[in-house]
Amino acid sequence: MKHGSDSARVDDMFTRVRSGAGFIAALDQSGGSTPQALRLYGISEDSYSSPAEMFDLVHRMRTRVITSPAFNGDRILGSILFEDTMDREIDGRQTGEYLWEVKGIVPFLKIDKGLAAQAHGAQVMKPIPELDALLIRAVSRHMFGTKMRSVITMPGPGLDAVVAQQFAIARQVLRFGLVPIVEPEVDIHSPDKAGAEDQLRTAIREELDGLGEDQPVILKLTLPERDDHYREFVDHPRVVRVLALSGGYSRADANTRLARNHGMIASFSRALTEGLAADQTDAQFTAALDAAIASIVAASRT
Repeated sequence: MKHGSDSARVDDMFTRVRSGAGFIAALDQSGGSTPQALRLYGISEDSYSSPAEMFDLVHRMRTRVITSPAFNGDRILGSILFEDTMDREIDGRQTGEYLWEVKGIVPFLKIDKGLAAQAHGAQVMKPIPELDALLIRAVSRHMFGTKMRSVITMPGPGLDAVVAQQFAIARQVLRFGLVPIVEPEVDIHSPDKAGAEDQLRTAIREELDGLGEDQPVILKLTLPERDDHYREFVDHPRVVRVLALSGGYSRADANTRLARNHGMIASFSRALTEGLAADQTDAQFTAALDAAIASIVAASRT
């Protein structure tokens, strides 16, 4: 995957994501999920009075995470960013540039605009207007890849619609030299989670087998009910890496489940920032983040 004169940098990123040790940190809460992320961090909704103030606060939180000595490329392969974060700076550098040049962490951009209403047991993504323009900007901001999330609650035609949409947009992303993270999340509270995962594995396999040699993707999947359920994708020639999302499991539960799924590595969000608080001293914050990262790395080694 190459971006013209940046080809050496992109090749280095590709090698790191494919074969490096560690996990992918998801710092991509968007407008809808940011209030909850701030609330868990100890910042209540009466602390801000506009979306602009809210995004300033969450960028301050993310900056504290990213600049922490605990957050480094020795243990973290990549980080998924919200569009607002991509467009901001950390210590005078664009966020993506800071991540790669200072921390050795590969930057990804969340590109979806949220979920459509549930239909047939699943939620496809809402339309993504002007996606080509966003992808061009992502390349200019030194992003390596993208991420997009759908949600599956039950087996059925809705699941197939989710997978078809995910891979259609993945092909669009690939045309810009970016590597897409395909994320068809299975709701951990699904009344037939194992059945949905059986259907999902078949649907993903069919899509992967239809990709060309120059169309690599990353899969981000809910930790499955059956251990090693997605093991075949770890060695698939079109798959760069298989990531696990925590999906609402506690960090302890997510880590336990992840350790039983060989070849998968974490891409946690809430499970990563669990236990971090705005009123912690820098030493307390670093210690809490370091412990979280160490536990997720250990679970990702299997």
